[in-house]
Amino acid sequence: MTSELATRPSGDSAVLSGRADGRQPLWRSLARWETGLVVVLVGVLIWASVKSPTFTDPSTLFYIGVNTGYTAIMALPMTFVVMTGEIDLSVASMLGLAGSTVGYLWHHGWNIWAAFAVALAVGVVGGALNGVLVARFGLPSIAVTIGTLTMFRGLAEVLLGSLTIPSLGDQQFPEWLTNIGVNSIPGSQLSWSMLLFVVLAVIFGVVLHVTPLGRAMVAIGLQPEAAKFAGIRVNRMKFWLFVLSGLISAFAGILVTLQQASVSYNVGTGLELNVVAIVLFGGVSIFGGRGTILGVVLSVAIVGSLQMALVQLNVSADKQNIVTGVLLLISVIVPNGAAALRRARDYLRRRARPRPL
Repeated sequence: MTSELATRPSGDSAVLSGRADGRQPLWRSLARWETGLVVVLVGVLIWASVKSPTFTDPSTLFYIGVNTGYTAIMALPMTFVVMTGEIDLSVASMLGLAGSTVGYLWHHGWNIWAAFAVALAVGVVGGALNGVLVARFGLPSIAVTIGTLTMFRGLAEVLLGSLTIPSLGDQQFPEWLTNIGVNSIPGSQLSWSMLLFVVLAVIFGVVLHVTPLGRAMVAIGLQPEAAKFAGIRVNRMKFWLFVLSGLISAFAGILVTLQQASVSYNVGTGLELNVVAIVLFGGVSIFGGRGTILGVVLSVAIVGSLQMALVQLNVSADKQNIVTGVLLLISVIVPNGAAALRRARDYLRRRARPRPL
């Protein structure tokens, strides 16, 4: 009885630690990364509204969706990949390769739906290549996907060269399809690409936070060896996540092709950094095992609003890249800086304890 009472927390300490009823205390809930993102989003919206008189126009929401939608869509499978402790830097090049595939086949007289199907198949094959090299041969994903990033972009250039499709003599893409880039959803200012992102975000959120598949991804990211001993097929899951990333990136390539009603081999160049920035700034740990889809959605809203405000303020693209870099640094330094401070504090506490004689 004495030992039991000695190890049981007192009333005050139980309230502070949240262990009495198994729930987290209020201050810990308020300190979540997502709560900080909400505060940042509100701050960005206020700042943008003050600095740019046109930011409050209803059409701003539409243009945020058009400019950010396909990037946000690619961030969802990237979230799954990063949750397992891997990364896919080839997403933007796959977007360009898929778009170039559609343009090449359309230029040679293919039906638009057949061209879409081939482009999606290219995404699956490219994702499978990444998956095999990472999951089957155990190569580091950052090195593999840097290689395939260059390879996919090179293949896109081989397909189209200096052409922009439709070129002279080509039929235009079907107008009812290209309208998704210039028309909003009837009765709203929401773009079609952003609607697709919201629908996919709900699906990805359910998978990550509700299903055993999502729990397995978290387990892989936290302790891959322990996940294997628990019966999780780690390599198989990583393989299929890379396939999913390739497929969704190819779909985003089709989407941006229709939005722009044209395609060239260099479409989407550099977007992989935007995708990674969105995911990491959304609170997904670069080391895996931690993150939420809600955080990624909030990150999309912040990045999209910030970029739109900068465009309206005529800020150059290179300066906008500085903002992306700052977001990347914040998303890596802040969480890991807090962990480093905790380790230092624990070390100092251990040093301050009186040593037994």
